[in-house]
Amino acid sequence: MNQRLSLVTLGVQNLNRARSFYENLGWHPSPASCEQVCFFQTGSMAIALYPMDALLGDSGKKGTVPVAGGITLGINVPLREDVDRELGTVLSCGATLLQRATDTPWGGRTAYFADLDGHPWEITWAPMFPLGPKGELLLP
Repeated sequence: MNQRLSLVTLGVQNLNRARSFYENLGWHPSPASCEQVCFFQTGSMAIALYPMDALLGDSGKKGTVPVAGGITLGINVPLREDVDRELGTVLSCGATLLQRATDTPWGGRTAYFADLDGHPWEITWAPMFPLGPKGELLLP
């Protein structure tokens, strides 16, 4: 199996509300989006917004909302001050603050928020991990 992650699907309670939230962040939906699902290209991978009941049905977990299981979604930014700026943007769009922006023991800066459906996101500046021309994380 190839080592890659291509798509993260977020189960959402209200597709239109979730789509508006991400569009308010400046994200642009893909033309592949429709009334049942919304896709956003995010560098070399994509995020899909999909109604929670449909996601549960597709995954065989009908009626059971899955627990996050210790997973966060990450947005790496090129500059230290971008963490605070991006956090301010998502909070102004209705996100919930989970952890204010703080400097880390490993020399970076990070903050956490939850989107409108409670999915936890991390915004990180990690000086040891450069970003490529399209914002993709380039591991050393």
